[in-house]
Amino acid sequence: MEQFDLIVIGSGAGTNVASRAAEKGLRVALVDQGPTGGTCLNNGCIPSKMLIYPADVIRSIQDARNIGVHAELNEVDFNRIMSRMHSVVDIARSNLEEALENSEALSYIKVRAEFIGDYVLKAGDRTITSKKMVIATGARTLVPAIAGLQEAGFLDNVSLLQLAELPRSLIIIGGGYIACEFGHFFSALGVDVTIIGRHPLLLKGEDAEAAKLVSQRLSQFVRVITGHEVISVEKRGKMKAVSAKNREDGRVHQFEAEEILLAAGRQPNSDLLHPERSGVETDRLGWIVVNQYLETSKKGIYALGDALGKHMYRHTANYEAEVVIHNLLEANGELELEKVDYHAVPYAVFTYPTLAGVGMKEQEAAAKGLNVLVGRAGYMDTAKGVAMGEESGLVKVVLEEETGKILGATVVGPSAAELAQQVVYLMNTEYQDLMPVMRAQVIHPTLNEVLVRAFSELERPTITSIANGSIVQGSGK
Repeated sequence: MEQFDLIVIGSGAGTNVASRAAEKGLRVALVDQGPTGGTCLNNGCIPSKMLIYPADVIRSIQDARNIGVHAELNEVDFNRIMSRMHSVVDIARSNLEEALENSEALSYIKVRAEFIGDYVLKAGDRTITSKKMVIATGARTLVPAIAGLQEAGFLDNVSLLQLAELPRSLIIIGGGYIACEFGHFFSALGVDVTIIGRHPLLLKGEDAEAAKLVSQRLSQFVRVITGHEVISVEKRGKMKAVSAKNREDGRVHQFEAEEILLAAGRQPNSDLLHPERSGVETDRLGWIVVNQYLETSKKGIYALGDALGKHMYRHTANYEAEVVIHNLLEANGELELEKVDYHAVPYAVFTYPTLAGVGMKEQEAAAKGLNVLVGRAGYMDTAKGVAMGEESGLVKVVLEEETGKILGATVVGPSAAELAQQVVYLMNTEYQDLMPVMRAQVIHPTLNEVLVRAFSELERPTITSIANGSIVQGSGK
């Protein structure tokens, strides 16, 4: 049995912890069956945005006619788009792999690991142990028990990156981030796309008004069918037929396409790791359970990233890695431990239009019994928004009425991620309020003014419920 000072399982954000420990002179084992770099680098953030940006450019060219610019799109080179994406990913992965393999204090073990006892892992033909471990094993595509799905075959966020040619038509099962992002990508490249989601609205859990705006705009290019549950799939010659039941009236509808993209959620990899064999608790779905310091139920074993099943963003995993580094490698006693802070977690959905946000939505604050003020402003309420012709752009902010603390924000439209990020900075100031915005001069005319206007027009909200019925928007391209 090989003894290490630290074992890290997972080469995504887990690499941050392993590298820092190696720099401190600890003997470290980094274990991952690959590919090196984890989800973000290989089949998540980086490759997907390399694909989605060309789709953004296509839509910008098409939208230009609204402001009097009639541009012509002559050709879209799918092979060039894919090869450019692969080149960026391959070089980054190769550089990271080389750095890990050349590290003197770090043993990079490129096989799958599983617990076989207390603090003991089996990694290929090696048995390794340490009293300090970090679980950063990520997650993988959830494959629901849909009759005929496996037999018919499907793409997921990993296999679609290997496509050699575009399908003429595509059905996406799921209505979340991945479905909306790749629905945007494929439709912009000319594929006839149908999204089938279980929830009454796309992007379940988002601000209802914002999600509806995305659904309405995306429906101009994608057939969006919500409130339907896929119950079976079958092959019909070169086509694949999907049967989906309306969750309100029970009626079954059929849809056909050349290919299916499965985007129905994520599942943990704990069934491969078996952390319970070392006393690490998981919840009923298999996500690793941690305390406020990111330590699991087993002393000395920490966890971070997608393995927790909470905020599945690489920037959050990087933040969690910093907390783990401090608590596991630097803190001297319990009083110095750092608590994880999720009050201002930002994110963006790079669909069409982009939706971004941070913190609580209006409905979340209401569910917590908080008295809130809500500010909203459309892009068209500002000179820059009018110049851009952005009729659907929206900013919403939520503040606690008694304290003035900013609880959250949601943005829909161009530069949504950049506008939401400004709220993240505000939520990390000493008082977490809007005074820095109110005191600042704002460049005119810019989209920054939409954010300022939203903060300037705060009102007590009138909560209206959205019917839990089936929503069918758009009829295709």
